[in-house]
Amino acid sequence: MDIISTLNWRHAAKAMTGATIPQEKIDVILESIRLSASSMGLQPYKVIVISDKELLEKIEPIAMNQPQISKASHLIVFAAWERVTESHVDAFIKNMADVRNVEESSLAQMRAYGMNMVAQSPEDSFRWTARQTYIALGTALVAAASVQVDSTPMEGFYNDQLDELLGLKELGLKSVSILPLGYRDEEKDWLAPLKKVRTPKEELFVFDEELVG
Repeated sequence: MDIISTLNWRHAAKAMTGATIPQEKIDVILESIRLSASSMGLQPYKVIVISDKELLEKIEPIAMNQPQISKASHLIVFAAWERVTESHVDAFIKNMADVRNVEESSLAQMRAYGMNMVAQSPEDSFRWTARQTYIALGTALVAAASVQVDSTPMEGFYNDQLDELLGLKELGLKSVSILPLGYRDEEKDWLAPLKKVRTPKEELFVFDEELVG
């Protein structure tokens, strides 16, 4: 399908069948997340991939008993760094130097920008890292739809409880959003047969010639 057909096909599945997604499709989704846009390319988060059914059943009540959790093939957890640290920036610069085969000293300006992030307050730092996860989440939604895999982006869960269950605090992480991946249950998914409702383009887009001043 072309991109517009893909986005029209996609919806937030309200019920899933429990069927397993082929690994090659999971690989496409995960690689798309890895290649997602990110400020500086820093990617200040971890992406936790869960397929263990017992663990999914433990997560479901933490996620307001939303049934997609236990019926998902995989659950993706987007967990942001609690704050950007100097060691994060150093690791990022080293990786960039290695990949591009340049000296780390040539990346001094990039490192300085990263250190500006380190200097932020813990609250501002987490707000920034959390926002970065949503870019990756958006990429995941489109990637999943491109291989005909259903998904349901969720913020409706108890973050602290999920963090405790997964041991995220010890990793310097906080969960931000979760994404069940699976296949829609056509009989139980009430949203599946309904037309997609979005703001008309005439109301959504404002072009520069329409701006006042």
